[in-house]
Amino acid sequence: MAKFKVVMPKLGESIIEATITKWLKGVGDTIEEDDAILEIATDKVDSEIPSPVDGVLVETFFEEGEVVAVGVVIAVIETEDDAEVKESSDENSVATKGKTDQINKEIEESANQLATEIEETIEQGDFKTSNRFYSPLVKSIAKEENIAFEDLEKIAGSGKAGRLTKQDILNYLENRGKEKTAITKVPPTKPVKAPGVNVAVGTGDRIEEMGRMRKLIADHMVMSKQVSPHVTSFIEADVTKIVNWRNKVKDSFLKREGEKITYTPIFIDAAAKALRDYPGLNISVDGNNIIYRKNIHIGMAAALPNGNLIVPVIKNADQRNLIGMAKTVNDLATRARSNKLMPDEISGGTFTITNFGSFDSLTGTPIINQPQVAILGLGAIVKRPVVIETPEGDTIGIRSIMILSLAYDHRVVDGALGGLYLKRLREYLEDFDSNQSI
Repeated sequence: MAKFKVVMPKLGESIIEATITKWLKGVGDTIEEDDAILEIATDKVDSEIPSPVDGVLVETFFEEGEVVAVGVVIAVIETEDDAEVKESSDENSVATKGKTDQINKEIEESANQLATEIEETIEQGDFKTSNRFYSPLVKSIAKEENIAFEDLEKIAGSGKAGRLTKQDILNYLENRGKEKTAITKVPPTKPVKAPGVNVAVGTGDRIEEMGRMRKLIADHMVMSKQVSPHVTSFIEADVTKIVNWRNKVKDSFLKREGEKITYTPIFIDAAAKALRDYPGLNISVDGNNIIYRKNIHIGMAAALPNGNLIVPVIKNADQRNLIGMAKTVNDLATRARSNKLMPDEISGGTFTITNFGSFDSLTGTPIINQPQVAILGLGAIVKRPVVIETPEGDTIGIRSIMILSLAYDHRVVDGALGGLYLKRLREYLEDFDSNQSI
């Protein structure tokens, strides 16, 4: 029997560790290649780790809830490779072992280098003198919130062996914010989490704590409203050409490609073209500086079966043709629903689109996905009687109409720019070439 070491994979350029949330296989279980072994979570996404080989899970090294660095061995799978091992010469066996050791060494060095880079960016407190382990995420929060190293050491940890978790430090910050407000009676220099509202619980009411992802979403939404003064503009678009074209090609596309073509890739394509025309919406704000993004990376908000929300990102959306866009949209949406997205696939967005129409909502006022400055809302497509202007005069016709809503950061985007973007987007949609093939 040969043994295969399963390591915590590299989940993105900025990810150096992950939390094991659930073991899907136990010691002694038979595993096939690509079977999910465990679920992990980072501060960006939840994922499943598949098995790279067939075999039996014979050993695990970490419990659920533990944080593991990238490149560290988390489990061992025993494979049925006796024949290959026996047939290999001693020289080949030594070479194979040497190559494996070298790969493991490189993985370990890579993980250590990533950890060192995080350490070097955090100059607060001498963590080396502590007998307590602090994750890079906790150190980063401590630095950002100006928590002295001495104060950090005094916070009780709820993790394994008294380890300080992200929630521990967030609880500390919430209490610290309340104490400061009560004592000083002056506005704080930085936003603090608002105190919770006292809610009466009635007989028969059910109390359920927010899940990890819902807490992240809640914090992100509150932060966005605190950071950006939101303004929302609306415009109607006649998408009759798009509706008729999709009805004409959807069956042949499904038969040829084995997947559906929805309206989403068409709208993303038009939104990307309009961003090229008005790059002032493809920016971020860093203090008093405006960062004009070179690339157009569009996030598409997707509702998950559990009610949560995730935003996979289509990179370089302005450089894709319609069939490529359709396949990318379908792939990301499918893997989002099955928790198979990688952290890099939900990060780096420069503009976001959310589809209210999926739930028959006519329109909405979305919240900006920081650090972006704008988000586009797509309303439901409905048939309405409208005035149609013709050279022979006006007439009434039945058309497919949708409402587009654009929420933008009024610090850097004024109503004129927001309105011009929506107008150009409408032009792309209404001028859609209904004779094109896909």
